[in-house]
Amino acid sequence: MSADAETIRKALRENQDEPEGPARNARSERLLAEAEQCGDAGLLIEALVHQLQVYNYSSEKDKMFVPFARLLRMWDEQPGEFSDFMTHHLFWMFKWVSSSMTDQPHIPLASIEKWQAEMEHRYRLAGHSERAVRQGELEIARHLGDRERGERAFTAWLAADRDRMANCHACELHGQGSWHVWNGRDEEALKSWAPVLDGEHVCAHEPHAVLASSLLPLLRTGRAEQARAHHLRGYRMVRPMESMRYSAALHIEFCALTGNEARGVEILAERPAYFTDSGNPGSLLSFLTVTALLMDRLVALGHGGQSVPGPAGTEWTAASLAVEARAGALDLAARFDARNGNGYVGEETRERLARVPLLDRLPLGVRAARPVNAAPAPVRPAAAAPEAPAPDLAGLLAEAYRLSEAQHPGAREAWRAVSERAGAEGAELATLDRANLEDHRAMDGSRPPAEAAEVFARAAGLYEAGGDAGEAVAARARGAFARALDGETDEATALIAPLVERALALHAGGGATARQASGVLVCRARIAEQRMLRAQEEKAHEAAVAELEEAAREVLAFTEPRNGEDRVATRTAEALGFLGDVAAHRGDASAALGLYQRASAEVYGAGLPWDAVEYETWTAQTAAGLEDFATAEQAARRALEHGEPFVAPSGLARLHLRLAEMLAATGQLPEAADRALDASHWADEAGEGDTLGVYTRHQLGGWLLPLGRAAEAAAVLEAVLPDISAEHHGDGMLVQTLWWLGDALTALDEPRAAAEHWLRAADIARGWPEQHDHAMLAQLAGQALYRAELNAEAERAYARAGELWRSLDEMPGLVRTLRVRAWIALREDRTAEARKFMAEAERECAARPELEAELASTYRQTADLIVQSCEGEPGEAPDDPVRSAYEEALGYAGRAAETFRTAGSGHLGLSTAAVLMAAWLEADLGRGPAALERVRVVLEAYEGVPEGTDETVDARRAEAESVRAYVTQSA
Repeated sequence: MSADAETIRKALRENQDEPEGPARNARSERLLAEAEQCGDAGLLIEALVHQLQVYNYSSEKDKMFVPFARLLRMWDEQPGEFSDFMTHHLFWMFKWVSSSMTDQPHIPLASIEKWQAEMEHRYRLAGHSERAVRQGELEIARHLGDRERGERAFTAWLAADRDRMANCHACELHGQGSWHVWNGRDEEALKSWAPVLDGEHVCAHEPHAVLASSLLPLLRTGRAEQARAHHLRGYRMVRPMESMRYSAALHIEFCALTGNEARGVEILAERPAYFTDSGNPGSLLSFLTVTALLMDRLVALGHGGQSVPGPAGTEWTAASLAVEARAGALDLAARFDARNGNGYVGEETRERLARVPLLDRLPLGVRAARPVNAAPAPVRPAAAAPEAPAPDLAGLLAEAYRLSEAQHPGAREAWRAVSERAGAEGAELATLDRANLEDHRAMDGSRPPAEAAEVFARAAGLYEAGGDAGEAVAARARGAFARALDGETDEATALIAPLVERALALHAGGGATARQASGVLVCRARIAEQRMLRAQEEKAHEAAVAELEEAAREVLAFTEPRNGEDRVATRTAEALGFLGDVAAHRGDASAALGLYQRASAEVYGAGLPWDAVEYETWTAQTAAGLEDFATAEQAARRALEHGEPFVAPSGLARLHLRLAEMLAATGQLPEAADRALDASHWADEAGEGDTLGVYTRHQLGGWLLPLGRAAEAAAVLEAVLPDISAEHHGDGMLVQTLWWLGDALTALDEPRAAAEHWLRAADIARGWPEQHDHAMLAQLAGQALYRAELNAEAERAYARAGELWRSLDEMPGLVRTLRVRAWIALREDRTAEARKFMAEAERECAARPELEAELASTYRQTADLIVQSCEGEPGEAPDDPVRSAYEEALGYAGRAAETFRTAGSGHLGLSTAAVLMAAWLEADLGRGPAALERVRVVLEAYEGVPEGTDETVDARRAEAESVRAYVTQSA
């Protein structure tokens, strides 16, 4: 073998590990050209096989056919040049080439059938089962829409024996489930896919593809939560893989049909080349179809003019891309139909284009910027007759007054409807009607406080003109409060004083109702609270707190004697809430809690549960601060229950998040995660995805981890990480997010990525006054790097952690880093250095009696390290180096067993493990009786423990019997 040939083979192996894509394909083409120059047929075969592999897993699948034909010709002409391994690859790739032809509309159907027959013939001659052949035939039948042929092929596929040419279990199960879905058997499909989804069968592209295929069947069978989990887990798996456009299309379709259109747009933006990659027209058809479906959804939601990602070179809107993608999909479908001689592909494409959402919304937990800010959630009407005729202006007025009288949250919406109808009809309203309309316009929260104050003033003038002096003074009081909200607290205070006198005088003379007069008193308290919140100096703050308390008590002095009269319960509740705030500001949380609960009781008693939302929220927050989580949870649930029908998205996000936090505090993580998902959705709806939504997703990722939902946690945390900065969120939140993400990636067996996040977190924590987290993160990074077999990087991380543990005088951490550094050194054949690290760990332990168990572990690992550093078995000669090493290891194992024993009964399992290690060493040294004596010690240690009651005991007994059997056989 020439040096050049070996260099090329090494390059082929290296290229196999490169990411999918044109760069890897181009290198395979260069390597094939170099292989051709070597004149080595075996090398040329290897280069052709490699090229087929990279083409198959890329966007250039149409390039597979020429090198395969060349490879097949070489097999026919020079079969002796093919090793067993390359022969296997040739026949294995027959399946790839045959099945890929259906995705190429330029290949005639007759050619596809010919290649399928050729595969069947060659498999039969080679003695292979027809299982893979029948699976290929099923794919052809499925593409043609030939159900009868498909059923025959499906039955024959399952009946045929599995052999080396059968697809892996994971891919076979994916195909079987897909056939069930095509036949409308979603439940059977999900059963077929279960072993893949559960991790029993996996491969390079599974469960990636099954996760995508399962999305719509899960939705159709009512498993929305599982569908969401599969999307989060599955999309992050297919995202970096160029060849998985078909699976990415299924994720886009899922988004389009679950109210996650914005998320679908983000997926489109991640791979613009998917619009133009032409090597696999079959997957391009699927991608264009779901793109059109997604764009149609955006147009239907009123976002047709929104800018969206599309083919390069043009600025696209949702409306224009919808037209372009639909035309492209239908054109491709027509080409397939022309090739196939029927209209099946076109029919299937049009059916997919016409799909309607399966869910209005399914929160995913990952932020997707909405095309435009969503409007606030409409208030549900108090009562609505289905299909009732639209009321006239008089009817709208009557409804608005009814809801206002009932203090219903729908009153503002009702008055807005009055305004719209009156404007449309050019109707002239009565003076008091106009006054109420202006009043509610000012109260609806849609305008700046200064503007609202002006509108309140107009309303007051109209009330006066209409003869309602009580409501006029109340409107002026609301205007004064609006000025306080605008920062003019001193001016507002000056304005409210005469209004209070006027209101009380009117009430005394019968010119104002109790509700109107108490409303003015409440406005004075609201202004006092604004003064308190805005006070900069401590003295001013204390004075404002006292002012608020006095104002609140004056409200109560007025309303409590009139309990049940003229709808004053909400005034009493608000005053109690103010007193709760006063107590909270003075540090009396228990008193504050009681006052907030009394406020809630007032409005519940008046039949106004929607007014309790704010007080229940404060109750939940205060109770949580007192660690009364049962009360906090109950209050948070009531706040959400009564607020959900009426509050805007921003409020809904906060209500869900508050309940989620209460649930998490009491360990109810599954529901906490569900509530956090809802909170993140509503934060996005409110346009607060980059503020409140960031905190919510951060928490959600942390709550998903202990639930064993690492893939979902990783998806959520990876999505939110770019939005978190030390500047805006604090370095603590950033470090925690990185820490959790490292945990999630470790659970997903992605140690290198986990280490990157932990190292970044460690660098941030380096500047903290307390260094424990810095040390722990450095050690976690070392563990991950060790698992990733990045020895030099792992050594540096462990050295850093060890120095930190020493500076913190946390010697167990130091000892553990030294032991791992020993194993890293051994891994790199630095045996002497490995022994030094173990010796240093032993010295550190021996100096501290409290580290007895760590000393025992060090003895145990030293024994293991000595044995693993040996090559071969121990000889009989006393000076045999391997025998001497085993003798030394035996001494360490014995010391480990004894030290674990003296460390206490909690270390019995570790002690007996060390005894058994010593037993194996005795046996390998040819000292059977000594080995059996150690076996006896272990078995006696567990006398009286019933079998099956303790896994450790059962394992020790089983190993002891293995030693006994080994000694017996060696005798």
